[in-house]
Amino acid sequence: MQKTFSNSSNDSTKAEFSPEEDKFSHVRTSSRRWIIAHLLSGPNKLIVVIIFMGTILSSLLGSGFMVLIGVAIDEFSAGDSTNLVFYTLLFFIFAVGSPLLSLLTSLTRENLAQRIERDTRHEFYVSLLGKSQSFHESQRIGDIMARATNDVRMLNFMVSPGLSLLFEAIMRLLIPILFVAIFYPLDLLVTPIIFVILFVFTLRGYTRQLDPVANKLRGEFGAMNAVLNETLSGIEVVKGSTTEEYELNRYFTNAKGYRDAFVEQGRIMAKYIPLLLIGLAITAALGHGIILYIDEKLTLGAIISYVGLISNLRFPTFISIWVFALIQLAISGADRLLDIMTKESEIDENLEGVEKKIDGKVVFENVSFSYPGSDKNVLDKINLIVAPGQTVAIVGTTGSGKTTVTKFLSRLYDPNEGRILIDDIDVRDWKLESLRSQISYIEQDTFLFSDKISENISFGRTSEIGEIQRVAREAQADEFIEQLPEKYESEVGERGVQLSGGQRQRIAIARAFLTDPRILVLDDSTSAIDSDTEDKIQKAMRRILYGRTTFLITHRLSQIRWADLILVMRKGQIIAKGSHENLLKTSEEYRKIFVKRFNLDEKTLLEEVK
Repeated sequence: MQKTFSNSSNDSTKAEFSPEEDKFSHVRTSSRRWIIAHLLSGPNKLIVVIIFMGTILSSLLGSGFMVLIGVAIDEFSAGDSTNLVFYTLLFFIFAVGSPLLSLLTSLTRENLAQRIERDTRHEFYVSLLGKSQSFHESQRIGDIMARATNDVRMLNFMVSPGLSLLFEAIMRLLIPILFVAIFYPLDLLVTPIIFVILFVFTLRGYTRQLDPVANKLRGEFGAMNAVLNETLSGIEVVKGSTTEEYELNRYFTNAKGYRDAFVEQGRIMAKYIPLLLIGLAITAALGHGIILYIDEKLTLGAIISYVGLISNLRFPTFISIWVFALIQLAISGADRLLDIMTKESEIDENLEGVEKKIDGKVVFENVSFSYPGSDKNVLDKINLIVAPGQTVAIVGTTGSGKTTVTKFLSRLYDPNEGRILIDDIDVRDWKLESLRSQISYIEQDTFLFSDKISENISFGRTSEIGEIQRVAREAQADEFIEQLPEKYESEVGERGVQLSGGQRQRIAIARAFLTDPRILVLDDSTSAIDSDTEDKIQKAMRRILYGRTTFLITHRLSQIRWADLILVMRKGQIIAKGSHENLLKTSEEYRKIFVKRFNLDEKTLLEEVK
């Protein structure tokens, strides 16, 4: 019976990699909850309090300054100048204090914004590292990059200036009205209250219109970025097939969708009604004040102060036209981030699993597998026993399932049916880090990082240069490395583009030699290497493979012959197994491989083993 494992470091989702306790797994049900949790996480709480207090004090000083002007005007117009120095000092304190507090608040909010961006990007990256192979194979790299860069960046802008200015706008909306209620006749509250009601009503409709446009903007940006990434990654194919114009049109189609979404956002912002309302509110406030002044219920200074306080409502009105657009874009970006982070991985790191040195026995018991989203089995009822230290060659036609078989060893996938045992322990019972650290893959499509040759060979490990040179010599890579201007410090370029295919494969072989794996998988690893170099590498491989279990996926007769066990696969099944000589006698499918590939006569092959 298969077991279901849970990740002890993550309460809600499985992960292949989780370097730390996941503090935010329980709030990923909602983008707003997730954002608030980050805002109030750890020392961020204190920063938020400082921002709130600074904003409130700055708004109080700004509104108090307007009230103070009215009082001073009334005194001076009455011929009383005894408090001139006092008012001058107060004006200076209010006028300087408000911008200084705004500056402090701005610095603090920028610090908070950078912390939010740092933490969310870290969280998203860890989440990506914890996803299964099947997840990554179903994603468009350009779209993932757009989420990891632009969508995360939008969270920064949401905090600074977005949320900070939003809170400041609320304070500058409420505090002037509060001052009107405290210092002036209550009749004067009619205009600002009507304005606030209409403002909130129209703002609600504005944000509702913006929401779908913001989602469209983020989606179109991801699609555009994905096309760009695919084109640049496959630029050799594009140029080789002269399809530049086709790719240009494809990119412009996505760019047009992104542009159209921006234009749609502009149309909504152009119809922003509160801009009209604030003009009407100031006009109505001035008219109301004049009426009260005529009725001798209000002084000239009070009119000036009152209109000044109402004029302060311009800030929340103007700022909201783009702050809410900014926040909506950030929420849409957060939704896109959570869409990725909440996708559950099929593979669990099993932190409490078995952790020991692998001997190398491998058993497949009735293993069947189909890729996610497909009902067709790639593997069907695979049964296999490999003794520790054996070398197994896997041959078969393209699409027969050769590579898929080896992916189960390090749990890049889990089977739909059956189980895989290593040293008589189900691979799902192993601690994932322990299991994968003892298995190495050398594939035909070698991936090198844009780094130095020495760093690519010792990837993920701290190694002495002597060790690196030793494995490079064994992999027949030392000769060409020494001819490079900077030798082992030479940069290989993006994906190793500055090296030939054979050179890249030799570096990958050296990397595998350095890891000293207990199980080694060679997937057509010498396909780009000439025969003379291959012979030298084969000798090194024979030494390095001694005492460890090895799987060879190859059609090279020189490698197949010295395998202890050969598997012949067709349509996801093992149709024959045995030694080279035995299979030549008993398996027609095996003989066909050599007849087709090497143009050998079947009779000659059979005579070879008599």
